[in-house]
Amino acid sequence: MHAEIHAETLTLDTHVDIPWPEMVDPRGVTQRCVDFTRMKAGGLKAVVFIAYTPQGPRTPQDHSEAGARAEAMLRHIRDTVHGEGRRLVTRVAELEAAHAAGATSVLMAVENGNAMGHDLSRLALWRGLGAIYLTLTHDGHNDLADAARPRAGRPEPASLHGGLSPLGRQAIEEMNRLGMLVDVSHASKASMMQAVDASRAPIVATHACCAALRVHPRNLDDEQLDALRDSDGLVQITAVPAFLRDPGPDGRYHASVDDIADHVDHAVRRIGLAHVGLSSDFDGGGGVTGWMHAGESGGLTEALHRRGYDREALGLLWAGNFLRVWRRAEEVAAEGF
Repeated sequence: MHAEIHAETLTLDTHVDIPWPEMVDPRGVTQRCVDFTRMKAGGLKAVVFIAYTPQGPRTPQDHSEAGARAEAMLRHIRDTVHGEGRRLVTRVAELEAAHAAGATSVLMAVENGNAMGHDLSRLALWRGLGAIYLTLTHDGHNDLADAARPRAGRPEPASLHGGLSPLGRQAIEEMNRLGMLVDVSHASKASMMQAVDASRAPIVATHACCAALRVHPRNLDDEQLDALRDSDGLVQITAVPAFLRDPGPDGRYHASVDDIADHVDHAVRRIGLAHVGLSSDFDGGGGVTGWMHAGESGGLTEALHRRGYDREALGLLWAGNFLRVWRRAEEVAAEGF
């Protein structure tokens, strides 16, 4: 039964990194967790590929270089959408139409608002290229907001802005105007809670887990989950082993699809099914036993089905809830200010 459900469901992975610069295996065989062959094999119908830039020193040169890289990555992702049965998707209606036609959908987003620098016009550029969301921070504070974790190898205060900066608030207002989702993955708790209050549209944590089950700076505690629910937002439980469970006796993380299901269960009990979704963070640290690459996506459906999630619930977890939040962002943009 789960295989039939998986085959019919719009399965959307909302956070997949791409290597940059593109690393091509000399044998012509991909080493990525997600490619179109594996997507087809695993029944993964849609994926959000990420234009990620690491956090730098927040100088004008750093901002310029990061902005150029983000734009180049978005254009590169657009260039991958070649071949029969693939579509570049930039709006909810386009994704729904692509699924109805049996097409594989490619979506895009930008991770780390550092690439915006102080130039709000970059947001319109990225949205024009097709980006559907911006992850406000990565590891390390930027000029928009404080991050949940300091940048590796560089001493940073626990807080730089006390949450969002004035520029960060302007960026959220501009994203609302453009219909871009605000992603609070990687943001500090203060940044995340302030973003909920600042945004006219619901916000999303595209790749995070539950702090109640695994204490980790990148996970959301119950107060944060409640804030997402109260703003009609969404947490996408992700497949990063270190977010899902404590290390074993060997110091390594041995997570599985059942651990993902545990975090889904907690979030659903706490804030309701309508505010929970799924993502992998493949090629960016994600991958657990039973869902190590896109070709094994059915394994997650099977694990959740065993927990009692039926066809309707699985449809909401895989894509339906994300589409609701995304559609509301489009409506807010259309309403104007």
